[in-house]
Amino acid sequence: MLTTWVVMPTCLPLVLRRCHTCASERFRANGKFRVNAHHKLIDAWLLVLCTACGETAKLTVLERMNVRSVRPELLDRLHGNDLGLAAELLQDPVVRRRNRIALDWENAWRLDTGGSPHLESVRKVDVSVRFAARIPVRPVRLIAEGCGLSRAEVERLITEGNIVSAVRLSGRLSGDFTFTLKR
Repeated sequence: MLTTWVVMPTCLPLVLRRCHTCASERFRANGKFRVNAHHKLIDAWLLVLCTACGETAKLTVLERMNVRSVRPELLDRLHGNDLGLAAELLQDPVVRRRNRIALDWENAWRLDTGGSPHLESVRKVDVSVRFAARIPVRPVRLIAEGCGLSRAEVERLITEGNIVSAVRLSGRLSGDFTFTLKR
């Protein structure tokens, strides 16, 4: 039996960055952008709000770029405050590195098992886990949630060799993987 699960984002993740006003470390992105043109050069920022004090911080998206070198579709999306663009940019490693931020995906994703029942009664099942976005999640947590087991039970099954995978199931993964559950 082959089953496919999908890890899907439910909202934008929190941005981990220190607030200069209140020293909080969490910001919420709402998809708003600020675009500023100076002659032939353009700057663009993704605006994020501190979850504690509401202070606005700017994450650099474009910096002193020639307007003609920016794709017109990108400019339209920036001017339209495209929420999808905000999600794409937050996951872009270049943007994260440039702005020295990390993402907190806690409570910002869900596991879609495709309506399949819990796998307690199945003897052997192959599961393919796909990620709709680069969300770092512990495979043990996904397996526990998808199979209706406790994390300790999943750890025991891995140790006993009843859950096997080509990837290491400890730590966090943000890329597609498969595993086999044997009972």
